[in-house]
Amino acid sequence: MYKVRVILDADDDVIRTLIVDEKFSLEKLHFDIANAFGFDGSEMASFYISDHEWNQGQEIPLFNMAEAGEQLFMSSCITKEILPKNNDKLIYVYDFLHMWTFYVEVIEITTTPVTETKVILSVGEIPKEAPDKIFKSDKIEDEFKDEQDDFFNDFEDLDNLDFDNF
Repeated sequence: MYKVRVILDADDDVIRTLIVDEKFSLEKLHFDIANAFGFDGSEMASFYISDHEWNQGQEIPLFNMAEAGEQLFMSSCITKEILPKNNDKLIYVYDFLHMWTFYVEVIEITTTPVTETKVILSVGEIPKEAPDKIFKSDKIEDEFKDEQDDFFNDFEDLDNLDFDNF
């Protein structure tokens, strides 16, 4: 049995703690999380393997999106294989149009068998609309500022060229 805490990335606390079977697929976990937060699970979603600082890693989409070869997708992944120990983490994004984002963490693993998922803790109400996402990056542009300025300065003289002669 896995005890999994799922937290909505929002200003207000919206938390669900689920009991799931370790043998369930991530596809089942996807539906269980969606239902626990009042969604029907019909929208596209992905899990992202995360490190302990919540850095987003490899994507595990709902469906196999690979043109050829093998790729991880939810129904091919067993919870125990993706989350083998306590404190393992996933980022879960539901409905890419609205970007509902959740933090998923294993908080307890026991040998007690489970036949169906149960919500054992529910804190807060899900907002009517997904919280706004602010995508930030490191200030990479500062490192290349001089190079960018030189590159674009090379094109200043284009206004003076007569393209009709070419």
